[in-house]
Amino acid sequence: MTPILELRRATKLYGGQPAIDSVDFDLREGEIHALVGENGAGKSTLTKVMAGVVTLTSGSMLIAGKEVEPRTPLEARNLGIAMVFQENSLVPSMTVAQNLFLGQEKFYNRLRGIYIAAQQFLQSLNFDVAPTATVSTLGAAKKQMVEIARAVLHNAKVIIFDEPTASLTPEEKKYFFDLVRELKRRGVSVIFISHALEEALLISDRITVLRDGRHVVTDDTSTFDRARIVQAMVGRDLSKTLYAERKAKVRPPGERVLTIENLRMLPMVKNNSLSIFAGQVTGIFGLVGSGRTETFKVAAGVLKRDFFHGGEIFLRGKPVRYLTPAPAIRAGIAYVTEDRKVEGFFETMSIARNIYVGLMAKLGARRLFVRPKETEAVGKKWADALKVRAISPDVNVVELSGGNQQKVVIAKSLVQEPDIIVFDEPTRGVDVGAIAEIHELIDRLADEGKAVVMISSYLPEIMAQSDRILVCRQGKVVEEFSAREATEEKIMYAAIH
Repeated sequence: MTPILELRRATKLYGGQPAIDSVDFDLREGEIHALVGENGAGKSTLTKVMAGVVTLTSGSMLIAGKEVEPRTPLEARNLGIAMVFQENSLVPSMTVAQNLFLGQEKFYNRLRGIYIAAQQFLQSLNFDVAPTATVSTLGAAKKQMVEIARAVLHNAKVIIFDEPTASLTPEEKKYFFDLVRELKRRGVSVIFISHALEEALLISDRITVLRDGRHVVTDDTSTFDRARIVQAMVGRDLSKTLYAERKAKVRPPGERVLTIENLRMLPMVKNNSLSIFAGQVTGIFGLVGSGRTETFKVAAGVLKRDFFHGGEIFLRGKPVRYLTPAPAIRAGIAYVTEDRKVEGFFETMSIARNIYVGLMAKLGARRLFVRPKETEAVGKKWADALKVRAISPDVNVVELSGGNQQKVVIAKSLVQEPDIIVFDEPTRGVDVGAIAEIHELIDRLADEGKAVVMISSYLPEIMAQSDRILVCRQGKVVEEFSAREATEEKIMYAAIH
């Protein structure tokens, strides 16, 4: 059978260095093909070639046996290829409906008709998104739903999903997998990029593994298990150590460094109370909309609590109220955002300058000007410490893989030498190798006596990393577990019921 899409000896060079190197890949009609590999393995580059975002330095691309060379996403879409990017490509100032039909507008449009059509289409996908909502007001999960809906709406023959489930709840993931299977039944071919290897094993027909820009193996999914995929991805076996069932050693609580009492930021946070202790990893679990992220954004000065009856925040027993992040940073509180592209880094600045910006945020008026030599030295120190991998030290952060971008965001906070570090979804969109490195870093910070908060939607991660676990539901903490007594069933029951 002739593949519906094929790449032969595909090579893409950046500054003389290959992002992908002589990669062969083929996609059959009506199959779900998982593409896995560490960050920097070349997955996004390979799929961006297919989607017309970048062009090959050498090699060829074929659609149904005919050689093509799409140079723009529009050309690729005209060839029947659509891509849902890891970082959303929606227009923030437009409504959901306008984004869905962008590029498909008729000469005369009635907004009411567009909203009705969008509402019916979203309901058919079981996506709970208001078509009249402005995209800028949506959370990460809702934006991802709109991206997925737009790709399906274009009736593409090939749809590429880059980390489509990273922002979705377990229930939303089920709807998404049902949708992907329905697309397969219609004869649509799907390329599925995910760092959640269990999802690749669950949904795909075949799996291709890339490492360091090269093709390692392609085989039927039935021949793989998690251990074989990890071995192919990193060249060593991490599967037995990445997520332990329980922590072998639970750290005792140290000093109570942060206390939150009856915090309110309606409609997301409702009379929330909790405490954070030094020398421990406190895991925060909750479904989307449970108020877990907003609580700690208020503590870090990113968001403001309600002016009246907003509750109290105590830092080492003293009441504080941060209206911006700068005073919170100087007080020793760092927040590592879940949305690295929007809130985490400056795209067109180098690794070193992004890290140095974090230091300037702490120093404030004492450091008004960038010092090039100091910037380079500080950036190199922290990039080496967190093993940030880049083709060149001067490369812009936007050109890095997702895992290396995440390491830069973390370095930008750690350069401030905080006492309390809040990691919000620290391993979202990160490969297994980088996950292990980030987990080791979190453990090391707690062992050094730092108070570490880890917000995560992934229960095995919460179970493996946390010394104590707080479960949020409907805007407040509803249950607390020690790592010794917690089970996935208990935690999920508390989060839902």
